[in-house]
Amino acid sequence: MTNFDQLFIDFSNLKVVIIGDVMLDTYWWGQVDRISPEAPVPVVALQRKEHRVGGAANVALNTVALGAQTTIVSVIGTDADGVLLQSLFEAQNIDTQYLLSTPSRITTNKTRVMSRNQQMMRLDAEITTPIASDIEQALLQKFTDCLNAEQPDIVIFEDYDKGVLTPAIIKAAIAICTDRNIVMSVDPKKNNFLVYKGVTLFKPNLKEVKEGLQIPISSVTLDNLRLVHAALQTHLAHKISLITLSEKGMFFDTGDVAKIIPTHIRSIADVSGAGDTVIAVASLVYAATKNIELATEMANIAGGLVCEEVGTAAINKTRLLLECKLLLVS
Repeated sequence: MTNFDQLFIDFSNLKVVIIGDVMLDTYWWGQVDRISPEAPVPVVALQRKEHRVGGAANVALNTVALGAQTTIVSVIGTDADGVLLQSLFEAQNIDTQYLLSTPSRITTNKTRVMSRNQQMMRLDAEITTPIASDIEQALLQKFTDCLNAEQPDIVIFEDYDKGVLTPAIIKAAIAICTDRNIVMSVDPKKNNFLVYKGVTLFKPNLKEVKEGLQIPISSVTLDNLRLVHAALQTHLAHKISLITLSEKGMFFDTGDVAKIIPTHIRSIADVSGAGDTVIAVASLVYAATKNIELATEMANIAGGLVCEEVGTAAINKTRLLLECKLLLVS
């Protein structure tokens, strides 16, 4: 039986490095009482603005929330949004000394217009082309310096197809981690889906698997998902597949052991950021225990919990601990 109290204490001894696409999440909250006379659109009377960290930054927020020592490696712009994002990192005790600022990029900012806890519109300010070769080299140097200084227990690759994780960056970073025997987990997106060869834990969702492998999946059964893992392994030669299945739960496969973990009934408010929480929790639990079934069970609970919140939100450590004790007793 897992000693969850001790496991949650052990999180504070873990060092995590997250490399990938960071972004600023801006929320404009207001009230809708009428339709515009200028066009058939709602008029939102703004009441307040809120800024949160998003993308790879939200993964960092989750690992910090669980107590892990967290460092972020990424590229931001030399703009006001970049300054704000860095200040939000520092306010959450996320190490920013390996962030690379460059005037050739803008800091990704996703602005959501909200009314009555519903998203009315989203405005994206971003550059999604791959970073230039000189920035690649500078970022790899930052990453190497970070590993030398921090000696992390796990590196999380958080890919949002915003251009930071180029094939060259991915391959070089994996090679460095492999040489140092560092556990690697990946939350992939479409562009570089099959580039992450040799990682420890590969965590796509079902839609990303279908697109990445270009295969149909007729039904979500254990046998079908095991075939998906085998297909992924022919391309990636990775150790573990962890596939999120939306309302059907999560699936893991090590080659020897595979299982579908069903979801727990929740009151869903917003699925934004749930994948970030899942990769954060699964990565930490696996780094601490090397038990992928436990990591999947706990990540499954955590993903459900954050879906009860509106907008991107970090996992509540105390609530997750209580839920694990309640739901995972065996």
